[in-house]
Amino acid sequence: MPSYPEAPRRTGVPRDVLRWLQSLDLSCTPKNFRRDFSNGYITAEIFYWYYPEDIQLHSFDNGTSLATKLGNWSQLEKFFLKRTLNVSKELIDGTIHCKPGAAEILLQEVYVMLTNRRIKTVQDNEVDFTDRHYQDKLPMVARSTATKAVKSNITLSETLAEPDIIINQQKVQAVINLHLLQRQEERLEDPKRFNMKPSLGERAIRLPPPLDHTGSGSSLSNRSASSVSSSSSIRSKSNVTFKEIKVKQRDRSYVSSSRTSTASSSTS
Repeated sequence: MPSYPEAPRRTGVPRDVLRWLQSLDLSCTPKNFRRDFSNGYITAEIFYWYYPEDIQLHSFDNGTSLATKLGNWSQLEKFFLKRTLNVSKELIDGTIHCKPGAAEILLQEVYVMLTNRRIKTVQDNEVDFTDRHYQDKLPMVARSTATKAVKSNITLSETLAEPDIIINQQKVQAVINLHLLQRQEERLEDPKRFNMKPSLGERAIRLPPPLDHTGSGSSLSNRSASSVSSSSSIRSKSNVTFKEIKVKQRDRSYVSSSRTSTASSSTS
């Protein structure tokens, strides 16, 4: 049977970038971008074609250990600083630790940086390098729990590269906060599944105020004008009668005589 060429895998990288990558004639063709770009060797080869006097390929090791990855990327970071190339530290760390989407975004930024070309699929939004997009595609039953989310989004190499316990705790807490936010969004999307009952305020019927043809602002002014006119009309009516209240007062002569009798008794 005739052999057909294998269909290209969906990598999330634009076709123009893939063609440019194939034109460089690298020593190895990347198939799994997340795995092949993690040690920095292919990235060093790419920059060697544009800066051969600054990149010494014999000083880079095409290994898979954590020490090899950190050593290669340390040399690349010195080269980026020397040539004033803007490559974010977060993007480099995500590529080293095989974060979802980090290697693909790094390759696109390198392509724009070296070729001065623009691509349509460059992501301008903030990327968190987690499996959140993958979790959104799954049904709610198959989505990760908080423990699974921490295990999936924080790799062993990431904890070994950063021995500070406080920083690792902050990373874990950030993953948990993101997971809780996703759970809240799921509850809002499908409240019946989680047996969520509406609150008293949500069940209350809210009727909008009546609006005139002229708008809400004019209706308020009409109400105020009508209230003022009604109060003025009540005050201007002449047929309103008021009943006078008479208060019966005590005899003042009795009070004065009692005061004089008490005063004379005190002097005697």
